[in-house]
Amino acid sequence: MAHSHSHASPQQPDDGNARRLLLAFLITAGFMLVEVIGGLVSGSLALLADAGHMLTDAAALLFALMAVHFARRPANSRHTFGWLRLTTLAAFVNAIALVLITIFIVWEAAMRFRHPQPIAGTTMMVIAVAGLLANILSFWILHRGSEEKNLNVRAAALHVMGDLLGSVGAIAAAIVILTTGWTPIDPILSVLVSCLVLRSAWTLLKESVNELLEGAPGSMDIGALKRGLRREIPEVRDVHHVHVWLVGEKPVMTLHVHVIPPHDHDALLGKIQHYLEHHYQIAHATVQMEYQPCSGPECHLNETSAEHAHHHHH
Repeated sequence: MAHSHSHASPQQPDDGNARRLLLAFLITAGFMLVEVIGGLVSGSLALLADAGHMLTDAAALLFALMAVHFARRPANSRHTFGWLRLTTLAAFVNAIALVLITIFIVWEAAMRFRHPQPIAGTTMMVIAVAGLLANILSFWILHRGSEEKNLNVRAAALHVMGDLLGSVGAIAAAIVILTTGWTPIDPILSVLVSCLVLRSAWTLLKESVNELLEGAPGSMDIGALKRGLRREIPEVRDVHHVHVWLVGEKPVMTLHVHVIPPHDHDALLGKIQHYLEHHYQIAHATVQMEYQPCSGPECHLNETSAEHAHHHHH
């Protein structure tokens, strides 16, 4: 297996990703603790909201680290896709944690509106600025590594980006409190920060659920794929039973193709697979070639949607 050599090559993108993620994780986790303590000492909910945000960042970074680690483990006879799905599951759990934190912050903010609490503006300011710097550092570390389209590194960078806004919110609240002494600004901004948390949670939830439910990649149009195959390869009469799903972001596909009996079966198969890889980046396609037309109710399963699309194009 090619996998056994993966540790030898230090230039593997995974190793760079792992180092960046670990560094960002340590920075984020460390500052999260600072913000929690600072929030409790200064009495600022915006700092606590930002700490909650940082907690989810730290989790996202940890999941991304796990993903890199599991991607290195080769597939085996029980887990034929390796362990990549675990990272999708982790993203899903993380999204749910984000939602719970948001609920907590909003609830706490509602309580604070009823009974405003004194807030130590200076302490709040110092910690918020330090948090901002920590976030900028993490984001910079991660952003250098997100050229590869890795959902986890991207999710982590997105989190840290949201966190930057959270820290800015806390700084703004601190400025208002220091200049005017109006404390309700703190719960107001903490709610805004938690809306940011909710937005990233929603995106993460959508992507991970689609992958867990074996959904097709969002950008793929099956109808167009079928028409393209028929147009490009003259021997192809019909395409049916198409299934596409994602495993650790790699598309996997199975399809049945009704063809005119070719002189060279393997050459035609090669053409079909090349088409899928070239146009749809599907490196792993299983093609069943048939010489008889498809008969039976399943043949038209994906047809209806394809037909509609067909009419729109003409």
